Amino acid sequence: MSVTAFLRRPATRDTDGSARHPAATLAAAVLGFFVITLDATIVNVALPSIRDALGGGITGLQWVVDAYTLMFAAFLLSAGSLSDRIGARRSFGIGVAVFVAASLACGLAPTLGVLIAARAVQGVGAAITMPASMALIRHAYPDPAKRAHAVGLWAMGGAVAAAAGPVLGGLLSLASWRMIFLINLPVGLVTLLMLARVPHSPMREVPFDWAGQVLGILAMGGLTYGAIEAGEAGFAAPQVLGPLALAVVAFIAFVAVQARISHPMVPLTLFRSRTVVIAVVIGFAFMIGFYGMPFLFSLYFQQQQHLSSLSAGVAFLPMMLVSASVTPFASRIAARVGARLPVVAGLLLMAAGALVLALVPDTAPVWATALLLIPVGLAGPLVMPQVTAVLLEHVPAAQAGTASGVFNTSRQVGGALAVAAFGALLSGAAGFRHGLQISLVITAVIAVLTALSALGLNTRRTA
Repeated sequence: MSVTAFLRRPATRDTDGSARHPAATLAAAVLGFFVITLDATIVNVALPSIRDALGGGITGLQWVVDAYTLMFAAFLLSAGSLSDRIGARRSFGIGVAVFVAASLACGLAPTLGVLIAARAVQGVGAAITMPASMALIRHAYPDPAKRAHAVGLWAMGGAVAAAAGPVLGGLLSLASWRMIFLINLPVGLVTLLMLARVPHSPMREVPFDWAGQVLGILAMGGLTYGAIEAGEAGFAAPQVLGPLALAVVAFIAFVAVQARISHPMVPLTLFRSRTVVIAVVIGFAFMIGFYGMPFLFSLYFQQQQHLSSLSAGVAFLPMMLVSASVTPFASRIAARVGARLPVVAGLLLMAAGALVLALVPDTAPVWATALLLIPVGLAGPLVMPQVTAVLLEHVPAAQAGTASGVFNTSRQVGGALAVAAFGALLSGAAGFRHGLQISLVITAVIAVLTALSALGLNTRRTA
């Protein structure tokens, strides 16, 4: 079935007789995922322009990026639980509205401090939006086969945003760095208009787990902050050890609270499913490579090959375009051979690509390195849409938001830790080249081990 035909499917009726518009739901979910992914990738190339306009040192500019990452990771678990409690539609609308308002504040920011604060609020809006977008798809497509196709289109939105972000950011920065934030306004408003056609989502009317919410935010916030600081100061620095210790204590307390209360934010019964556990592990491990390798080669292209930020973004286009091109066909591949085979193949492709890149000499032309990154791009559509669909098939609809929050939290943590660990290796005494090779070998080993664990996925479809 083509994308156009899929989106033109007529409205269906829920059991209570209300109309359900799956196409409108999918369009809203895709646009929401697109805009928050775009915002995570579009900012890096505009940092020099922001520095020229607002001033600030390297640390301040880093926090223009990291404030978004920190708040996004810290609030994902809470946002997933919120989505189930107040309904995915309402939660999604709140998230997009917060994101759009914060984008306007970013675009109008008069100082670097205001910009960083607005970026933090953007991260909160993105965190609320992400799990709600997955839950919307879970509710709109009860049939597993149609849901898998919808998840593939949803993933394509993120892939297109990831591919367009660096280049679009460079082009918009030629006019003004403020445009990279103001571009979110029309996309966000169209998303809210599409959401108006989406019926109300089911809600779980249970007491709010305040203790779990606070402990979850402290655990994820401490871990992400520690990872961010470790990339600059090293893991032994006090400003790193303190937040990491807070994260460990908060996580232990979080698990204890979730096990004792009647209506936990994240029911631990969710992890009785082997498939859910494996999906979360894959989400974590996959993002080590999928976020870590672009981080490595962004620095490699600019510091070792002396490319401009825009040229470095262009060097990633083959990888990103292949990823975006293959994504629409991911669900068809899974329908023919099952979800397990593409997931394993994608992880092994990533491992092979990392090992080959570790052997590439510095004298190799940029175009050759860019082409060797393509296996990483291929891994994206082979792994993530399939794992997402399998996860949604193996959790109750009433817990779709919570499961999505847990899954996306694992992905965010994997990416953050990869950047921190690889950054420390690159700046080590052995030099950039040695750090790059060790990072790529670590990526390959993790990808192979994760591929072996993926063999345990239960890919039998359930409603």
